[in-house]
Amino acid sequence: VITVVDVVLRWLGHPIPGSVELMCFFGAMSCTLALGYTQRKRMHISVDILVNSLRSRYQRILRLINYAISGAFFALAAWQIASWSTTLLTTGELTETLRIIYYPFTYAAALGCALLALVYLLDLLEKLIPEKEAGK
Repeated sequence: VITVVDVVLRWLGHPIPGSVELMCFFGAMSCTLALGYTQRKRMHISVDILVNSLRSRYQRILRLINYAISGAFFALAAWQIASWSTTLLTTGELTETLRIIYYPFTYAAALGCALLALVYLLDLLEKLIPEKEAGK
């Protein structure tokens, strides 16, 4: 809505001040906070042409490696973003136009990455623990 109104008002010569800042914050939060949910529902794009041609044992091994590396990456990303957020908190960094504080939005991005790392850990554990046989 903000973007549409801003485009119309910009065409009329009166853009919304700070609309780009708001769209960046809202976009970053909506993307990062949805990462874990999207992974849990298996809604991310997956190109697995080569993996599907392998035996199921090798597919399982590759998925375990993928979950471990992806989980470690997003845990590291969450840690680094949270560290940067703490710096923004202590320095009192504000946006240029609207003078909005940065750190709540960057902490939200760190939370989204941390949740995704936890989902990858859960996926890894689910692949490591064998499923119970049907009928038992």
